[in-house]
Amino acid sequence: MPATRSLTELLEQGRVDAPAISAPDRSDLTYGDLQKLARNTVTRLNELGIGRQDRVAIVLPNGPEMASAFITIACGATTAPLNPDYKADEFEFYLKDLSAKALVVLDGSDSAAVAVAKKIGVSILELHVPEGAAAGEFELKGSTRGSTRNPGTAEPEDIALILHTSGTTSRPKIVPLSHINVCASARNIAESLDLGAADKCLNVMPLFHIHGLIAAVLSSLHAGASVNCTPGFNALKFFAHMDEAAPSWYTAVPTMHQAILARGPRNADSIKNAHLRFTRSSSASLPPQVMKSLEEMWGCPVVEAYGMTEAAHQMAANPLPPAKRVPGSVGIASGPEVGIMSEDGTLLNAGETGEIVIRGDNVTNGYENNPSANAEAYTNGWFRTGDQGIVTEEGYISITGRLKEIINRGGEKISPREVDEILMNHPAVEQVVTFAIPHDKLGEDVGAAVVLRDGQGSTEAELRDFAAKSLAAFKVPRKIKLLDEIPKGATGKLQRIGMAEKLGMI
Repeated sequence: MPATRSLTELLEQGRVDAPAISAPDRSDLTYGDLQKLARNTVTRLNELGIGRQDRVAIVLPNGPEMASAFITIACGATTAPLNPDYKADEFEFYLKDLSAKALVVLDGSDSAAVAVAKKIGVSILELHVPEGAAAGEFELKGSTRGSTRNPGTAEPEDIALILHTSGTTSRPKIVPLSHINVCASARNIAESLDLGAADKCLNVMPLFHIHGLIAAVLSSLHAGASVNCTPGFNALKFFAHMDEAAPSWYTAVPTMHQAILARGPRNADSIKNAHLRFTRSSSASLPPQVMKSLEEMWGCPVVEAYGMTEAAHQMAANPLPPAKRVPGSVGIASGPEVGIMSEDGTLLNAGETGEIVIRGDNVTNGYENNPSANAEAYTNGWFRTGDQGIVTEEGYISITGRLKEIINRGGEKISPREVDEILMNHPAVEQVVTFAIPHDKLGEDVGAAVVLRDGQGSTEAELRDFAAKSLAAFKVPRKIKLLDEIPKGATGKLQRIGMAEKLGMI
């Protein structure tokens, strides 16, 4: 695939009459339609006083319009997708922190973002879907706010997308991603998955997050393939979406894969009729037991990948067969260079444990207005991911833990993922997340939250005894909480930091 340096170039990858974006009960939006929509959107933004590098917050429900709005608005301005479920105070923080010039919402939207935008003087642009429109087709309505300082189509170095880090331990940091960054990541993903024009992705990921935007939408468009945009993930509706869209692949986080597995026995016909070439998992570690069950259910490989916002998503991925895949590993470098670094900045050899570092065209040039964070994050041109891991002689990367999530029990360092994988071997356990709980003498101790399989029973004492058969005594959870559901973040990820407080285990 030719290298693209802007989203305008990326839209030219597909045949003009081929489908690009689809959705239930709607005609397909072709590549030609999408190119025209991008030109019209840039012109309309310029008419409304918005141009290159101006920030446009987008608060739309998941679906084809969210996908097309992100792509086409980014062709002439900087996009900042926000979670539609935010409360007013959260919208006010993000709109101010972004210095947003405009907010895009559905026409007639009752989102709290609208009142906040009016309060702080942010222009409101209403997205209108004409009757009978193809999937993703829209018009923008709004009032002109002065002349456009930088009209025209965005350049490769312009910022296409701004997202915030999750901010679990500190104030969220602003991550600016240029057109070069997002296009490089889209290319890396498309190449690692061998995507072609015949492929169709079923997107169930939220489109205010890097995973859905890049791995599902932009990688498909870079390959000249298509993406079917659902309203979001719903385990009760997933198999109906599969039946209707007939995709060749989908990408999801582990908690979604586990929910799909749980409903598999009730949807045998959908599974039998599916023709998936592969499924993909990213944004958190996939337990090897879940990978094995998924492959048995779908009859296709599961590709585990490793990504983060600062890398415009993907950094590494397990290759497709017949190449070697390593369960429990996130695969080999997929685009950027990947290394392992000591605390003092020395690059380590294969097999040595240290911090995973990356560099490449997909990596952000730095956090916005945050010199202290940048000083900590970059060493000799390498970006420090905050993840601890090792790389084998063959180049396969294993994540041994998030440095901030490593449990320090009186000086003994414990990887939560190691404890997760042991407890997942218990036949009654469906889901587990291990995390630090405060301890008055040791500083931290090991806690875990567990969801049991339907119809299965167990106790905290039994699970502790089970873990003790495979783990050193200091790694066995001191407390295990049995739950019907483990609290998740907005993107479906299990968040270890702060879990003890959420569950009242402090």
